Amino acid sequence: MDKLRIAFVSPEVVPFAKTGGLADVAGALPTALQRRGHAVSVFMPLYAAVDAAGFNISQVKSNLKAGIDESSERFDLYHCRLPGSDCDYYFIKNDHYFARKGFYVSPETGKDWEDNHLRFAFFARAVLRSLIDLDLRPDIIHCNDWQSGLIPAYLKTDADWAVLFPSAKTVLTIHNIGYQGLFPAESFAKLGFKQELFFPAGPFEFYGKLNFLKAGIEYSDILSTVSPRYAAEIQQAEEFGCGLEGVLKRRSADLFGILNGADYDIWNPATDSFIAANYDSGKLAGKAKNKLALRRMVKLPSVRRDVPLIGMISRLTPQKGFDLIAEVKDELFELDIQMVVLGTGDAAYENLLQELAGKYPKKLAVALKFDDKLAHLIEAGSDIFLMPSRYEPCGLNQIYSLRYGTVPIVRETGGLADTIEDFNPARNTGTGFVFKDYSSRELLKTIKFAVEVYKNKPLWSDLMRRGMAKDYSWNYAAGKYEGIYRLALERGR
Repeated sequence: MDKLRIAFVSPEVVPFAKTGGLADVAGALPTALQRRGHAVSVFMPLYAAVDAAGFNISQVKSNLKAGIDESSERFDLYHCRLPGSDCDYYFIKNDHYFARKGFYVSPETGKDWEDNHLRFAFFARAVLRSLIDLDLRPDIIHCNDWQSGLIPAYLKTDADWAVLFPSAKTVLTIHNIGYQGLFPAESFAKLGFKQELFFPAGPFEFYGKLNFLKAGIEYSDILSTVSPRYAAEIQQAEEFGCGLEGVLKRRSADLFGILNGADYDIWNPATDSFIAANYDSGKLAGKAKNKLALRRMVKLPSVRRDVPLIGMISRLTPQKGFDLIAEVKDELFELDIQMVVLGTGDAAYENLLQELAGKYPKKLAVALKFDDKLAHLIEAGSDIFLMPSRYEPCGLNQIYSLRYGTVPIVRETGGLADTIEDFNPARNTGTGFVFKDYSSRELLKTIKFAVEVYKNKPLWSDLMRRGMAKDYSWNYAAGKYEGIYRLALERGR
């Protein structure tokens, strides 16, 4: 197998900075590719929140220049490696754009930074400049989401960059098409492109605005997204494609759905240091100990009857199905269940959950924060994991839940449909409970069915063990990415 030189570009990477699942992917996939024999260099901004000292991040280049807004911004380049990995992590340090609090959103206003177009156009050009100064000539530049979507555009439209990277091919992964990088049309003039490239229905224009993600889709050699089902959905209807379904359908031959993997070095109940007791499919006794520890941590009372504990770890938004929960809230908590919810999001749902926790203190606990230890304990201590999403590009928690013997309830969409097989009581098959229609009645009906199945302990144990036997490791996904990298290079030849 030929060794590939891969530059992996992401606005966030675990363990350095995270707002969502993209960071988990950017933390795990490069390592999996490196273990398969490839040379991988990862690039991200050096935000103020990154613990440079804790990760031994040190400066390797200083006073570099990247042109933006008709001028040159200077930046320094920092580097580190993580224990157990040969991946090189590079960080673009520019205090004007990245030293502020909040990666994309101002903490004071709760709104996107008004200069995000400049910040991430600069990031794109700084990455390209860094590749030259480091004398890295990648075969593949793997871009992720709108924040790096301009890299393929610069390479395809700017002769100077094209000469410097004559053989590099670009791959753009869409993690959530709902986030596109939309800016006023006049912003285009500040990004260093020829003005004639911005025109109605052109590669940068989207209903009168500038669209970073659309530019990436138009100019990348290969496109991917994070599950096969989502790849199909975003081409079919505006509900899923968010206005870009036509562009994606036109490029359907270049679009591939590759299911995200799970990092089982981190998410494994047999070795997890965050949970109260380790266990595996052969020895499930630790599951009950974690359930007890979870109840204690979130202050849910123990109950005489063995009722199922339902876990949720999620952004509190309509996309994640909280509007459905709101519609049947009282009927839900009339059931013989307990529930714990971890996450932050829309104020309306935060307030609703707090009100419900006050109304049903013996049945609902809510933690409006990010807490990694609690997240692991929810996976280990819950009996059921609930993900009733309106749409879900891939989802990771349902994959983690399978490994922890926590049976998922999901809606049939995106990666949820690709990873969870609906339980069939007659055949005793399946790994979870799946409902099709985005309906609060369907959600409630499915939860009621799961609660009844939970009472049948042999059936429930079978469900748990089938899920725990599933393997969604990153090595498989990395092999799929190898395939599209080589396809991009073969087409180039």
